[in-house]
Amino acid sequence: MDAFYASVELLRYPQLKGLPVIIGGARRSQDDALTAQYGGQLADIPVEAFPQLKDYVGRGVITTATYPARQFGVGSAMGMMKAARLCPQAIMLPVDFAEYRRFSRQFKDIILSIAPRMEDRGVDEVYIDFTDVPGGQREGGRVLARLLQKTIHDATGLTCSIGVAPNKLIAKMASEFNKPNGISVVFESDVETQIWPLACRKINGIGPKADARLKSHGIETVGELAARPRDWLVANFGRSYGAWLHDAAWGRDDRPVVTESEPVSMSRETTFDRDLHAVYDRAELGQVFTQLCIQVAADLKRKGYAGRTIGIKLRYDDFKIATRDQTIDVYTQDAAAIRRHAGQCLKRVPLEKRLRLLGVRVGNLLPQSEVEQTMAELRSGESASLF
Repeated sequence: MDAFYASVELLRYPQLKGLPVIIGGARRSQDDALTAQYGGQLADIPVEAFPQLKDYVGRGVITTATYPARQFGVGSAMGMMKAARLCPQAIMLPVDFAEYRRFSRQFKDIILSIAPRMEDRGVDEVYIDFTDVPGGQREGGRVLARLLQKTIHDATGLTCSIGVAPNKLIAKMASEFNKPNGISVVFESDVETQIWPLACRKINGIGPKADARLKSHGIETVGELAARPRDWLVANFGRSYGAWLHDAAWGRDDRPVVTESEPVSMSRETTFDRDLHAVYDRAELGQVFTQLCIQVAADLKRKGYAGRTIGIKLRYDDFKIATRDQTIDVYTQDAAAIRRHAGQCLKRVPLEKRLRLLGVRVGNLLPQSEVEQTMAELRSGESASLF
């Protein structure tokens, strides 16, 4: 999906189309005041009434930005104060995850009605297998891609960009070629002309550190990577990653589209507007901590999971991170239980320094239906042993 969160917001605020807009942080007092002032008629709020980034003070982080804002160098995960220096005139809107999830479910349901083999890759991205879809091979997949774009736009008002290729690796890269609202078709024979000129970082799986190492060897483009022998890459980057680098550079990827997958963990975290101390700000920290546990529990219940490994994450004022977790005897999705065990984890970390961030995580997940079945079997076994 194209600038998904921002695009959803622009459906509510059409008067902001074409303007630099950033999405970040929770709802603020001025957001609620604007909504109330115009009786909930969001499209009637004048542009000049919205808060601007130049007036922001705090340590919030940008979740996403519209394409006009991105032209100023503003992007996801950037601190809002830094973004304010790059694009002070940008308009600020709060994050509304509930609304984004609603639109996410809507566009994915549309895709499944047309192409039922779909791999969910998050709130705004999927892989789709066109192989056995009627008409899926027409014009190399372009006809079906156009149908998906039109159907999604007609139903939601949102645009998406689609990359069509023989495998997931190239399709992912191709989806970025013609944003927004673009379609790119890449055949195996196009790897040399369309993929090799790209920077290595364009390959999903080559991060900043690996890219820096490649550059230290004079390798900057995918074509230069493809020119290196597999044995050389294995010797310099390890047997597994080196072999993968070679295959990726040549556009090889045999991963199937996975239609069902289980989440590994669920977590919630928050970055504070100011550094908090475990002693001096105990009440505020306790309130935030409890709320994070409640949110994680709600996520587990909504998605139908329970977990046994409960952990915490801290980022101190010097940006160092500490994590602790513990595995309990029973699966849980109960907020009070999560709070209790996460609190025990907190007792195992140093709390002398001030905190920038606090997070709570539940892992080792199992579908709640399987948990209930296991518990029922255990109870049945215990009953049988009484006779």
